[in-house]
Amino acid sequence: MLAGADAIGLVGEMPSGPGVIDDRLIREIAASIPPAIGTFLLTERTTASEIADHVAYCGTNTVQVVNHIDPGEWPKLQEQLPAATRRVQVIHVEDEAALELVEQYAHFVHAILLDSGQPSATVAKLGGTGKIHNWDISARIVELSPKPVFLAGGINEANVRHAVSKVKPFGLDLCSSVRIDGSLSRQKLFAFMEAASA
Repeated sequence: MLAGADAIGLVGEMPSGPGVIDDRLIREIAASIPPAIGTFLLTERTTASEIADHVAYCGTNTVQVVNHIDPGEWPKLQEQLPAATRRVQVIHVEDEAALELVEQYAHFVHAILLDSGQPSATVAKLGGTGKIHNWDISARIVELSPKPVFLAGGINEANVRHAVSKVKPFGLDLCSSVRIDGSLSRQKLFAFMEAASA
């Protein structure tokens, strides 16, 4: 049920949010997806060795690091991951401090993803919030970033055209807006894709 999407997100263990699946299932799904489709492992792990082990087990072609990790871990992770593995760092846009994180991470990753999480909350929110962040800040990040930028956080069929016009991201990432009672909805997914392509 890719509905024309270029990638599929496979959500590993998280402290909160929808869509979490067991690593064994992630491995099975990743193995069944054609190579041209991105298989993104969303991992909350924070050290190079833990992240590399997670990717090795799950067998995805991309890793999406959802925590703000110590930038010193990225050079180690580059060495430990297979050369073909794509690397994406999530930046949670809570305020203008997000702008400073671009420079810290951009050299080590293939892309940046902007989301509306709150990693500093009592129970960390690392995605799937269904909430929009400050798209003015996101637009500035797109202008500053030397790497492609994906936009996530509260994007739905009603606001996707405005989001793309305002932020001008390389691509979009969605989760909550295409779910009903926590499960992926074919109807919502196809409605979103139709609105996005318009």
